[in-house]
Amino acid sequence: MSKRTLAIILLIPFSVLSGYAVLKVGYIGIFDYHRHSPAGWQVFVDLVIACILCLSWLIPEARRKGRNPVPFVVITLFLGSLGPLLYLATDKTK
Repeated sequence: MSKRTLAIILLIPFSVLSGYAVLKVGYIGIFDYHRHSPAGWQVFVDLVIACILCLSWLIPEARRKGRNPVPFVVITLFLGSLGPLLYLATDKTK
């Protein structure tokens, strides 16, 4: 299975889940949920670290392929994993 196929398979249900969560608690509510306990802090920090690691790969990879990384960086900063998933889902190179 290619990275692109896997990204599309993950992107669709994750986008639906993310949209549902935003509808239920709002964008700020997603972050607010994590501030109430050390377990929530850990999950939030883990997400931030994972996104930084993804961006440390995505930015040079996009530049190497002649793609503009800025939209994917912005999406990652505001929507987390959706940025790297969109990058991979829209990558037409092999």
